[in-house]
Amino acid sequence: MAGLRVPNSASGQGPGGRRRSWTELLAGRLKRQKYNPERAQKLKDSAVRLLRRHQDPTALLLEVEGPPCNKLSLNKLIDCDSSEACANHSSSFIGSALQDQASRLGIPVGVLSAGMVASSVGQVCTAAAATSHPVLLTAEHRKKLSSLLEFAQYLLAHSMFSRLSFCQELWKIQNSLLLEVVWHLHVQGIAIPTCVAVGAWLFRNLCCLCEQDRCIPYFVQMFVLRGFQKNSDLRRTVEPEKMPQVAVDVLQRMLIFALDALAAGVQEESSTHKTVRCWYVLEGGVPDGHMLGSVISTDSPKRFFSHTLTQILTHSPLLKASDAVQMQREWSFARTHPLLTALYRRLFVMLSPEELVGHLQEVLETQEVHWQRVLSFVSALVVCFPEAQQLLEDWVARLMAQAFESCQLDSMVTAFLVVRQAALEGPSAFQSYADWFKVNVAVDFCTFYSVSYFPFFFFFLTRSLPVSPRLECSGVHILHPPLYRSLLTDYISLAKTRLADLKHGTYEDLSSAEDITGPHSQALQDVEKAVMVFEHTGKIPVTVMEASIFRRPYYVSHFLPALLTPRVLPKVPDSRVAFIESLKRADKIPPSLYSTYCQACSAAEEKPEDAALGVRAEPSSAEEPLEQLTAALGELRSSMTDPSQSDVISAQVAVISERLRAALGHNEDDSSAEISKIQLSINAPRLEPREYTAVDLLLTSFCQNLMAASSVAPPERQGPWATLFMRTMCGRVLPAVLTRLCQLLCFTGPPLGSPSLSAPHVLGLAALAVHLGESRSALPEVDVGRPAPDAGLPVPALFDSLLTCRTRDSLLFSAISYSLCKFSSQSRDILHSCLSPGLIKKFQFLVFRLFSEARQPLSQEDAASLSWRPLYLPSADWQRAALSLWTHRTFRELLKEEDVHLTYQDWLHLELEIQPEADALSDTERQDFHQWAIYEHFLPKSSASGGCDGDLEAACTILVNALMDFHQSSRSYDHSENSDLVFSGRTGNEDIISRLQEMVADLELQQDPSVPLGHTPSQGHFLFGIFCRRLQALTSGWNVAASLQRQRELLMYKRILLRLPSSVLCGSSFQAEQPITARCKQFFHLVNSEMRNFCSHGGALTQDITAHFFRGLLNACLRSRDPSLMVDFILAKCQTKCPLILTSALLWWPSLEPVLLCQWRRHCQSPLPRELQKLQEGRQFASDFLSPDAASPAPNPAWLSAAALHFAIQQVREENVRKQLTKLDCEREELLVFLFFFSLMGLLSSHLTSNSATDPSKALGVCAAVLECLEKRKISWLALFQLTESDLRLGRLLLRVAPDQHTRLLPFTFYSLLSYFHDDAAIREEAFLHVAVDMYLKLVQLFVAGDTSTVSPPAGRSLELQGQGNPVELITKARLFLLQLIPRCPKKSFSHIAELLADRGDCDPEVSTALRSRQQAAPDADLYQEPHLF
Repeated sequence: MAGLRVPNSASGQGPGGRRRSWTELLAGRLKRQKYNPERAQKLKDSAVRLLRRHQDPTALLLEVEGPPCNKLSLNKLIDCDSSEACANHSSSFIGSALQDQASRLGIPVGVLSAGMVASSVGQVCTAAAATSHPVLLTAEHRKKLSSLLEFAQYLLAHSMFSRLSFCQELWKIQNSLLLEVVWHLHVQGIAIPTCVAVGAWLFRNLCCLCEQDRCIPYFVQMFVLRGFQKNSDLRRTVEPEKMPQVAVDVLQRMLIFALDALAAGVQEESSTHKTVRCWYVLEGGVPDGHMLGSVISTDSPKRFFSHTLTQILTHSPLLKASDAVQMQREWSFARTHPLLTALYRRLFVMLSPEELVGHLQEVLETQEVHWQRVLSFVSALVVCFPEAQQLLEDWVARLMAQAFESCQLDSMVTAFLVVRQAALEGPSAFQSYADWFKVNVAVDFCTFYSVSYFPFFFFFLTRSLPVSPRLECSGVHILHPPLYRSLLTDYISLAKTRLADLKHGTYEDLSSAEDITGPHSQALQDVEKAVMVFEHTGKIPVTVMEASIFRRPYYVSHFLPALLTPRVLPKVPDSRVAFIESLKRADKIPPSLYSTYCQACSAAEEKPEDAALGVRAEPSSAEEPLEQLTAALGELRSSMTDPSQSDVISAQVAVISERLRAALGHNEDDSSAEISKIQLSINAPRLEPREYTAVDLLLTSFCQNLMAASSVAPPERQGPWATLFMRTMCGRVLPAVLTRLCQLLCFTGPPLGSPSLSAPHVLGLAALAVHLGESRSALPEVDVGRPAPDAGLPVPALFDSLLTCRTRDSLLFSAISYSLCKFSSQSRDILHSCLSPGLIKKFQFLVFRLFSEARQPLSQEDAASLSWRPLYLPSADWQRAALSLWTHRTFRELLKEEDVHLTYQDWLHLELEIQPEADALSDTERQDFHQWAIYEHFLPKSSASGGCDGDLEAACTILVNALMDFHQSSRSYDHSENSDLVFSGRTGNEDIISRLQEMVADLELQQDPSVPLGHTPSQGHFLFGIFCRRLQALTSGWNVAASLQRQRELLMYKRILLRLPSSVLCGSSFQAEQPITARCKQFFHLVNSEMRNFCSHGGALTQDITAHFFRGLLNACLRSRDPSLMVDFILAKCQTKCPLILTSALLWWPSLEPVLLCQWRRHCQSPLPRELQKLQEGRQFASDFLSPDAASPAPNPAWLSAAALHFAIQQVREENVRKQLTKLDCEREELLVFLFFFSLMGLLSSHLTSNSATDPSKALGVCAAVLECLEKRKISWLALFQLTESDLRLGRLLLRVAPDQHTRLLPFTFYSLLSYFHDDAAIREEAFLHVAVDMYLKLVQLFVAGDTSTVSPPAGRSLELQGQGNPVELITKARLFLLQLIPRCPKKSFSHIAELLADRGDCDPEVSTALRSRQQAAPDADLYQEPHLF
């Protein structure tokens, strides 16, 4: 056929002499001849005969193709440049040629075609390997392979291809095969080798591919499909039973290679590292379901990952359980290789927590395990699955039950290993080991297990102790054992030995153990940590107590010297001083060592300040952990805006927790750091520099993460990152976080001179407050100390206390908005747990206050949704956003809850905190707001909704109580050293008191003028009822705290009374039938019972309340028919009912007289009433007495003249007093006795009052002068020291003038005058010994109770007389005086001594013995007894 020629007439030459092809010739003939079926059949038969005569397929294909071809080679068929070459081939024609060739050679056509295709594939691979990647094809060769595979598929379809022969021929050229070619052969359904060795070949090529950072997820699809699908379709393979084996073999080889590489410590960026990383990445394609979800059933990946998990946990089980106990701290999630944790996370996507825990349990029960990977898997499980905590706890409980029932030590070891490992991940993932042990062992053990199990349990603890480096766990076992402590003896002995063997300090710092050079360095670190724990908890750390017992040599030789380093002690004791004092009280510091320390501190004043403060420079190595923490926080922030990274956030948070622990120097064992209550200093929050830096990094990162996450999704779709991040702040770092938050919320802003929080900070802190509230049940309470709003506050309530209602502050709004957005689809209980009612009330208060439109009833229109975007808007739009929140449907529904109602009392407390000078409202706007709030909103509102039911008196009652509560709280007082830094310091909104004045005035107008305020005359004024109820609720007693609290309460009462009309004290008018009104009686009772003790000085009330009463008295009397008579009657009653009113008038008469005189003469032309004239005369007598001229006789009553003279004496100089007091010899006895009493009160006041105008020496001189006069005139004065209410002459009167504290301290004044007693008087008066002994015993009792310290001389005053400066010296002199006096007293002086010694004889046994001996002496021993002559 090759030599066939056609004539020129047949157009063998084409146009222009070009030779035409066979196809063109046939086409030309077809056009010239009409179609004839018979002719066509004949032509076909001729062609067949022609082919049979010429059986050279090479020549035939050459004739069809065109180019010369020397042999049968299919690659020549696909080597044509024309893109249409394949389309022009006749597959049937080639098949026929192959069949004829096979028939001629005598071999099956399938074998022949398989060999030809295998040879062509080899040629393609060889050509591609020379120019491209060792396992991949180039684009050109990939095209050639595609054409070749199309021919192979045709042959397969027509049963002209043998897969078995093809695999055999292909395997012969395995060294030249490319992985991509094999992949295409599999995908196209041709065939791939399935011998055992193919697994190793695939593994090698896959590693080579991974080294080039090429992902191969489709290979994993194939392997999972072929290896782990029960009913896979294997019809295309020749040996279907071998393909699953090959798939499993490849997956097994890759996994083992990766695990071995990680165990050997693979170097980053090495080829092995790249291979392992690529393998884990490619495995990630399977569980995510992005590629296999539609082609592989759910069971297949689960079986694959279950198999993978088994291999991970059981491969190369080299470590024992004892090794795991020692090394498990190094296997936490953050310390596990990132590639292994990445694989764990891939497993977690497909397998549920229940399946994972169940599979872990099954593997541990049936196989030997690799403990490092088992425990690192547990860490990853609790980090990535919040629900895993409960699953592990339940499983551990079953393990322990199984262990106790059958005494299986392995089950007990497994349980404790799992719990300790999970506890290493911190409170964000699992409860602390201490908490778990206390609940599940110390408590539940005695409930659920028999006593017979105790030996086994302590046997386990004893066996584990020698190999356990976590001594804090042993401390928990000792401190919280089951009930039977007798079984602890052996365990404690072993623990003590173990502590000594390890040579550990009080605290075990694993992060810096390599840097410790000796016990001294360890002791310095232990001291620093102990002081830090003590500062946060207020208690001696458990580890210190244990060291003082178990590590006594280390504790005494190293810890205490490091703690007691001499320094200049601060003026205000710091936490180190308090810690030392606590140890001393607990007898943990030897007295000699403590004394040496105190002496050294006294001599350390010349040392540098840094040394005095005990501040140690932070080591430079601390910078590295902080840098690592910063890097970890940066990685988390980069994941916030990448949705594909959402699955790694929990892992990144775990790394942050680990880095934070290292940055703060905390060890992994958190049982020693167990905090039941956080001690927080609100007034002066302080952080160590390292804590400050680390916590600032945390808070800044949280704010930045919130901004980044909110830029791509609203809070409700941001996932659990915020909750996970917040949990890293729990545990030991929580006190530092709360301290820093206190600094930011209370000590920032222009008024304090520090920069205000920016908008991102406000939003971030608001969200943080919400998430802390979300975990309130897991957080300890916070003790902010006293004085404080409350003791033991939960964390949300702490934020409520810190977030004051600063004007235009958006933090409250941000917190509420974030909560509503974050938890809008969840239950109302969750929303309530995140937001304390106080925050919602404060937001209502601000909205009412700042937006007048919010005070109107809401319309029916409501916002459709609450957007998170307004939080980014400027302040002008913040107001609009706040109103949008106010009208939002969810928020309005929330306000229907009873506990979030803004009550009248709540409003008053919040309004009182607003300082008018810092108020955004003007004075007029503030007054309008008060009028609306009181009269329009709360007064008509029902009491069930927090209103007053329209009762104005009830509104006044609530307002007064609110004022009192506010001024009793710490918010109204400056308790800090720096007066500029006050925790919520407020002087109170004075406008509120103005509103009280208006309301009381309205009540006055509502009453009939003839009836005092109140419903009936007998009821008195409601204010006194409030005062009485509040005073009854206060703690009684004479201790300093109770006295100060009561005094502060009374001062506020007085302040309120002074702001109200004077008729509150006396009534609006006096009636003849009831001249002493109920209000007068209430006021007299208040003066006698309370003000006399806390609001008076030296027998007189302050000037303001005295003048207020007398103005009210005259106003009320001037309305009666006979004003003069009524004034005389009331003041005459005061002499017996409330004499302190009259003595107060005498003291302030110079300023009081003009006011009363003007007020009286404005209504009456008559002289002042007689009783007022007596006050005038008494004051005039005192003035005349002290003048050089002759004094006029003292007017009656004598006690008033004595009081006037006493007040006048206090206002003149000491030298003039002594000269004028000589005139007392001419005065009446009664006046001298009263004057002596008032002088004694003056002496006590000079000691008790630091700012007293009278010097103690002058007061003592006055007392001595009066006493001298009394002694000279032989006037008895001993009754003044034996006053009782039953004594109508002196007791009832004087006891209502003098404060109780003064009368209790009369023994001090008695013996202060010891040197002025006349010997004759002591012997002459029968009652003197009785009074002297009584005063001495009372003085001793006062000294024992500590009450004599109040009369010690103030600093800077030198007392001239003996016994007055030192209570001990005074008691010593009094005792000596009595011992000398007793033998000299007559027998009759001992008549009532037995009664005195009955209850107090043990105060001074020697004095008591002397008294009893003298009392029992024979009559003839009485030297002063007169002889009986008859």
